[in-house]
Amino acid sequence: MTHRLRTCHLPAFMTFCLTVTFGAAQEQPEKAESSADQQQVMKIAEGVHKAIVTLPEYGVFDSIHFAVKDHQVILLGYASRPILKSSAENVTKRVSGLESVDNRITVLPNSPNDDRIRAAVYRNIYGYPALQRYTSNRGGGRFGPSVARMAGGITNDPPFGWHAIHIIVENGNVTLKGVVDSSGDFAIAEMRANGTPGVFSVDNDLQVASKEK
Repeated sequence: MTHRLRTCHLPAFMTFCLTVTFGAAQEQPEKAESSADQQQVMKIAEGVHKAIVTLPEYGVFDSIHFAVKDHQVILLGYASRPILKSSAENVTKRVSGLESVDNRITVLPNSPNDDRIRAAVYRNIYGYPALQRYTSNRGGGRFGPSVARMAGGITNDPPFGWHAIHIIVENGNVTLKGVVDSSGDFAIAEMRANGTPGVFSVDNDLQVASKEK
């Protein structure tokens, strides 16, 4: 029997839903999913997506995606703070039609060095004029200090607003997640991250929204 696992990613302003089929290539499904089942799965996915992206704890230094299998949601990805992992699970459990939530979100290390790198990469990317349109926090490289930021660093007090490019930092390694408009912006974002002192590596996992001629 073939099992379908729908995996949904949560970039800043676009949702990607992929259907992954498991099973032998020659094996045929015993029966097709009914239209009602498909609509229910999509309703669950939309509900989970909305619940997570509207969390006040979900920000530019986090990246969460999820899979929907039958009436179960599997939460995946990275959270810069433990509170996001628990908050994401709590709001997901309230989505109508779900029977269970399997929370596999990885909480990133509490590292002063990673915190410094987050701040520096953020400045390098969102302080660059060509990339400032990817955030509602205009001139984002010039964010000011706050009591929380001075006490615990930028991880504990991340910049507000939406961000198309999410910055995941783990042990000095940076992963860029999200959506940009062109291959040029894709390359610029990678270059700006790579040019940050202290960064060991950059994995550019950005998606290009439009096909360029």
